[in-house]
Amino acid sequence: MGHNKIHTTSEKETQAVAERIGELVVPGTVILLEGDLGAGKTTFTKGFAKGLGVKRNVNSPTFNIIKEYKGRMPLYHMDVYRLDGGDEDLGFDEYFNGEGVCVVEWAHLIEDFLPKEYMKLIIRRSGENEREIEILSVGERYETLSKELMEDDRFSN
Repeated sequence: MGHNKIHTTSEKETQAVAERIGELVVPGTVILLEGDLGAGKTTFTKGFAKGLGVKRNVNSPTFNIIKEYKGRMPLYHMDVYRLDGGDEDLGFDEYFNGEGVCVVEWAHLIEDFLPKEYMKLIIRRSGENEREIEILSVGERYETLSKELMEDDRFSN
């Protein structure tokens, strides 16, 4: 398992990290987002979508659970917060193993349905606009993705 940290000092920097990840992903990529309310999970997803070439405005799918956006490949943005305590499978395997990319907010709530390999980003506030993004890469392809991200001079510490 790979482990890295990136410190950002603004919403724009957080979105730049996410945008770069969006540029690097391939179909079947699963990104898990964890963090307190207001930590920046949806902000991150907006940058990620930009990296995929999504033109529509991205917002939290809290009431829909899953929103789909079209870019160079489909983006499935999931907010599973409302499934807390539930054991309902909404066909997650089809999304995780499909031709698109999944971003899952509050992923720990559907742990039993998650794939064995993924990239988990834990976003923590470290100031008013500052964020620490902890990156855990589980599986060789995600370790490679993380390595490519960290090779970008903008994000290496």
